[in-house]
Amino acid sequence: MQPIHELLSRIRWDREFGRGAFVIGYYDRVQARIIRVAFSEMVFEPGGGRGLQVMDEEGVFHSLPLHRIREVYKDGELIWRRE
Repeated sequence: MQPIHELLSRIRWDREFGRGAFVIGYYDRVQARIIRVAFSEMVFEPGGGRGLQVMDEEGVFHSLPLHRIREVYKDGELIWRRE
């Protein structure tokens, strides 16, 4: 399985592969469920850090470590998954 940091990098920088609507599913420990967020709504940490910033329903940004990402969808089709 491709590591998540490599897949995210490919989505960001490979113009051909990066075409489409990507959605990231991450595990939220507080809600104990998978939350899905559009890739376009994520902010990457400067300097190529090991995490992202995601906005919640109230418009507040939260840090998201890459190890909490569980699913990646492209145009509605599951392309990557980790248990």
